[in-house]
Amino acid sequence: MKKAFLYKILIPLDKLVMSIYRVKYLNKEYLPQEGPVILAGNHTSHLDPLLLMSSTNRVIHFLGKIELFKGPKKYFFNSVGVIPVDRKNKNPKAIKESNEYLLSGNIIGIFPEGTINRTKEIIMPFKKGAVKMAAKTNTQIIPFSITGKYKPFRKSVTICFGKPYNVTGEAEKDNKILEDKIIKLIRSNIWKKNIKKVMYFLKVF
Repeated sequence: MKKAFLYKILIPLDKLVMSIYRVKYLNKEYLPQEGPVILAGNHTSHLDPLLLMSSTNRVIHFLGKIELFKGPKKYFFNSVGVIPVDRKNKNPKAIKESNEYLLSGNIIGIFPEGTINRTKEIIMPFKKGAVKMAAKTNTQIIPFSITGKYKPFRKSVTICFGKPYNVTGEAEKDNKILEDKIIKLIRSNIWKKNIKKVMYFLKVF
């Protein structure tokens, strides 16, 4: 397994970068201080992994497309513990490596949509990797939602964590449950933001 020696060095810098976006963190208390867990949520931007990194001092091993490991870039992604995923195949190697990390008490970070959502849909259909890993290793999933746009020096982005939960072992059912949990988190935070805008408008007038 990768030692991710560069990851911990970059955490303070990462938090400094995220402070520029004045991120709002909700329910960080759900993140465990130790033990295995899978963090799974929606994907809105290339900055999402940095946002998730800034939420905890623990190393998160992300799954990243194998194209990132071409040329000199591979040394960087290996040194921060990214697990390469071949999206054209069934990813047996990536799943095996992820399971090993979980069984050793680590955190896996995954965006089940597989890529950034540039559609008008609230989420894109999830791939089943997260729920399959959870079932295979008996690991809890912590769903999370990212809402808002990354705008420097403005309170624009919110990351909200849901309660940890166990999967049933039925991939189709578990995937639907995960989708529903993340959609609920997204809608809840959008609703809260809209309510705040309305309250501000009413105060002004």
